[in-house]
Amino acid sequence: MALHYIFAGFFVVAFLVAILRLVGYYFREFFVDYGMQFGAADLQVFPAMVQSTFDMAETSISIVIYLIGIMALWLGIMKIGEAGGAINILSRAVAPFFRKLFPELPKDHPAMGSMMMNFSANMLGLDNAATPLGLKAMNELQEANTQKDTATNAQIMFLVLNTSGLTLIPVSVMALRAANGAANPSDVFLPILLATFFATLAGLISVAIYQKINLFDKTILAYLGGLTAFIIGFIYWLSGLPQEQVSVISSIGGNFLLFSVIVSFIWMALRKKVNIYESFVDGAKEGFGVAVKIIPYLVAMLVAIGVFRASGALDLLVGGLSWIVSGLGFNADFVGAMPTAFMKPLSGSGARGMMVEAMTNYGPDSFVGRLASVFQGSTETTFYTLAVYFGAVNVSRTRYTVVCGLIADAVGITAAIFISYLFFH
Repeated sequence: MALHYIFAGFFVVAFLVAILRLVGYYFREFFVDYGMQFGAADLQVFPAMVQSTFDMAETSISIVIYLIGIMALWLGIMKIGEAGGAINILSRAVAPFFRKLFPELPKDHPAMGSMMMNFSANMLGLDNAATPLGLKAMNELQEANTQKDTATNAQIMFLVLNTSGLTLIPVSVMALRAANGAANPSDVFLPILLATFFATLAGLISVAIYQKINLFDKTILAYLGGLTAFIIGFIYWLSGLPQEQVSVISSIGGNFLLFSVIVSFIWMALRKKVNIYESFVDGAKEGFGVAVKIIPYLVAMLVAIGVFRASGALDLLVGGLSWIVSGLGFNADFVGAMPTAFMKPLSGSGARGMMVEAMTNYGPDSFVGRLASVFQGSTETTFYTLAVYFGAVNVSRTRYTVVCGLIADAVGITAAIFISYLFFH
C-alpha cells in the first residue's frame, strides 16, 4: 500500500511542479519582480517528462537484462554452496543472532545463509553480488509467508537492514573519486563507515520497536557489541596506514574475499562428491525466472522516479532546503551535496550521477564533493530495492517497511552531514 501512494505521489507532484514552471514562463515578468527566474527551458518540461518515461522504461529493461546474467551466476554459486554444506555452516554461525531478529523463522531456515551472504556482499561494497543473493533470500522467506501478498516481519527486517546499506569497503565510491582526480580518493572511507553504521543501527532499532523485539537481549547485545568492536578495530588499523594503501586494500580485499568464497564453495562441494556443474545450472535456471518476474515492478518505480526528476521537483526541493537553512542562520555549505542524498533512495545510478556532478562543479576535494561521496556510500536505493525485492515475490502490502527504511536513510544522511563537517570542514 505504501508503494501505491509513493508511485502516485511522484506523478502528481511532478505534474503540479511542471504546471508551475509552465505558468511561470508565460508570466515570467510578474514572477521576476518577486525574485523567481524562469527561462525558455520551462517550455520543454512536459516533453522532458514524457521522454523520461521512455528513457526509464528502456533503462529498466537494460537493468533486468544485466541482472539475468548476474543472478544466474550467483544463484548457481549459491546452489553449489547449499549442496556442499557451506551455506549451512554460515547459517549456524549467525543462527543465535538471527533467531532473535527473525523469531518467526524455523530453526536452520535456508534463508539464514542467503541473508548472511547478502549482508556480507553489501558490507564489501559488492552490489552486483548482493542483489541476486538478496532475491534468493526473499524467495526463501516468502515460502514461510502465509499471506503471500503481505510482507512478513522477517521480510521487513531483512529489507530494512539491506537498504540501510552497512558498508565496510566502499569500492565504487573511491573508484569514482579517483577517476575524477581526487588527491586522496579514500579520504571518505572512515566517514562512510561511520555514517552507514549509524544508518544500519537506526534501521534495526526502528524495526525492532515495531516488532517488539528485545534489543537488550544478551545475544543481540553480544553480536552487536562484537560487530561494533570489529568496526572500531578495523578503523583503527586502517587509520595507521598511508592513504594510498587504504585504497589498494579496499579495491583488492573485497574481490579477493569474494572469489575466496566461490572457491571454498566449490572445494566443499568436491569433498562431498557433488556434481558441481549440474548444481550450478539448477541454480542459474532459478536466477533467470526471478529476473524476468521483476520487470513490471522495476519499470513502474523507475519511470515514476524519472518523471519526478525531469519535472524539476527535485531541484525545487533542494532550493527550498537551502532557503530554509540559510533563513535559520545555519551554515548551508552542505546543501550543494543534497541532490545526491535525495536521489540515492530513489535511484542508485541517478545518485551516482549527482555525486559526479557535485565533484565536477565543486571539485572532488571540496567539502561538497566529499560530502556527496559520503552520501553515496552511506545510504541505499530504498525505493528501488523495495520495488525489486517485493516485486520478485509478488508482495504488494509492504506495511511499515518504507517508514523504517526512510528512518535509516534519514539517520544516515544526518550522520553523514555531521561527520563530514567534523572530518572535512
